[in-house]
Parts: sequence; structure tokens; C-alpha cells
Amino acid sequence: MGDFQTSSLIDDEKLSARADKPLSALPRPFLRWAGSKRHLLPYLVDVLPKRFGTYREPFLGSGSLFFLLQPHVASLSDSCEALIDTYGAVRDGVVNVMSHLKQWKPDKKLYYAIRENMSEGRFKRAAEFIYLNKTCWNGLYRVNSDGKFNVPFGLPKSDAIADPNNLRACSALLRQPGIRLFCDDFDAALESASQGDLVFLDPPYVTSHSNNGFLEYNEAIFSWSDQQRLARVAKTLLMRGVHVIVTNADHKPIRDLYRGFDIKRIKRPSTLASDKAKRRIVSELIFHSAR
Repeated sequence: MGDFQTSSLIDDEKLSARADKPLSALPRPFLRWAGSKRHLLPYLVDVLPKRFGTYREPFLGSGSLFFLLQPHVASLSDSCEALIDTYGAVRDGVVNVMSHLKQWKPDKKLYYAIRENMSEGRFKRAAEFIYLNKTCWNGLYRVNSDGKFNVPFGLPKSDAIADPNNLRACSALLRQPGIRLFCDDFDAALESASQGDLVFLDPPYVTSHSNNGFLEYNEAIFSWSDQQRLARVAKTLLMRGVHVIVTNADHKPIRDLYRGFDIKRIKRPSTLASDKAKRRIVSELIFHSAR
């Protein structure tokens, strides 16, 4: 059973106030991430348990819900090793990371130079990851068959790469003794989840396709069999007494996978299309265990 001596209590009013102003809260995500749940935070607050043991997030990305909750004990993971390495570098050497970041402004030539030749040093490489993330197209993380980051320059509207105050606040939270970072598949990352823990599952979304319901890109990074495997893990956790929250796109095959969960449906404008005129209204689902 989760260790309730170190459990986190939910203050709905405080969390809702922070969720409504995600761009001014400290700490807040220091990365942009395609599929970030910043826009869903007010709705996620509504389905959180009143109390939980270990917070577990195996699709970490920008960590929007983690930074909102600021839990006492957390198990944070992702299958993207470069992402976890960056979190670890911010935790262990935020001053070193900032010393590199403060020298750089958005610049197309610099962007491609860094993208093609990333450094070997741990802290400079983390700074480069943050720089590329903040200046690439839409915060997308994508690598080619050789494992090299290949997202194009994104014409950022601001020179701001990182807020030093926020980066220090993120580092302080990550340094708390109950916070653990590691790289692993979601299945392995959740093996030790126990009764009373809170698990937030935010996988790559299912995306409509005229042939089979999925874009080739999504199929490559998170296949339908992965979606099925995740749903089985979620149901196993639910039966174990774990608080479970899952997000995904609103498609019938996904709804069918999560029968037995409570469902909240959210509609919002899409943010991924490069042309604002082509951004349509999308429907998202939040599956959750009873509060």
C-alpha cells in the first residue's frame, strides 16, 4: 500500500488557482512538448483523488501535472533517454545549464549547428536540448532512423529560452529526496505501483487516418498494440486500488479500451496545425477512477 505518512493531500482550491494561471506559476514546465497537458490542467484537477501516495508519470514530457501537484514522492519516467537526461541535468546542475542557455538567442543558423553537432558534456547537452525544444516547430520531439533529432526551426516569437527563476524552482523540486527520475517503458515503470498511488498516463494520442485510424508517425512511436497494452496495465492498476488517470483523443476504439473507467470529454481548438486557419476543434477524453 502507498506510504500515507509521506502522502500528498489535494487542495482543490489552491490547485485550481494555479491551473488557471499555468504561465505564471512556479515551478512550471521548462520545456514545450507536443501534446502537453497544460490546457487540460483545470479538468484534471477535477478528477484527482483527495489524497495519494506515490505519484507516477511514465510519459513525462513537459511534466505539466507533476509541476502543478508538486508531490512529496514521485516516480517520473519516459522512454526518451534525452528527455530524462535533461531533467536530471537540471536537477543536478541548474547553474551550469543556465550558464550555457543565457548565451543563446533564437537563431536559425545556431539552431541547425546545435542540432547537427550536440555536445558530449552533460550540462551543455541539456542546455542544447532545451534550446532546440524552445526554438523548434511546436515543441515536437522527433528523431530519424539514426536517432538524430530532425525537427525544423520553428520561427519562435520570443527571444526567451528559459526563465532562470522557473528553472531554479524546477531544479529544487526535482532535488527533493522523494523524487525519482528514470528511463523505461511504461509497463516496467509501473510494476511497483501500489494501492493509493496516483498514476497519470498521457501516451501519444491516437490520430485519425482515412485508412486505419492512425497516422504513420503515431504508429511508429506508439502502435495500436501499445495502446492496447497500456489499457490492460491501466485496468490492472485500477483493480490493485491505484488511482488512475488516462488521457487520449476521442475515438470509439479508445473508448472501448477503457470500459469501466469514468469519462470526461473536453473540446478545444487544435494547436498542432502550422496554419491557424486549419486548426479545428478536437475532442479529448480523460478516463479516471472514481474520486
